[in-house]
Amino acid sequence: MLVKILVLLLAAALIALICWWFFGNFEQSSDQAKIEGGRQEGQVVVKGGYEPEVLYLKKGVPAEVTFKMEDQTACLSHVVFSTLGVDKDLSKEKTVKIDIPTQKAGEFDYACGMNMFHGKVVVR
Repeated sequence: MLVKILVLLLAAALIALICWWFFGNFEQSSDQAKIEGGRQEGQVVVKGGYEPEVLYLKKGVPAEVTFKMEDQTACLSHVVFSTLGVDKDLSKEKTVKIDIPTQKAGEFDYACGMNMFHGKVVVR
């Protein structure tokens, strides 16, 4: 009887952990791109995910986002902006630059090649 109760408690704890992991409200890291010489440039470090997860750009200022690869995970070897038609291989070079259109406000979601890690660029 005691074994059944312990197994039931362990199962309930694992279910709670899984729910927290997938549905928890985690705070996303964010940063503002730097503007110099009439252009703005932001950087995203790829290391176990994307840092920052959200990058803000100023509307109307030409922009470039640099993805700096510091991870050898196969999933993170590609960055995909599906709405922009961009699929870049990050494993060939240490840094990869991607031009982001800033003519109008909006959001550009991106993900790894397996769609497991996500980030976004917000133009405002």
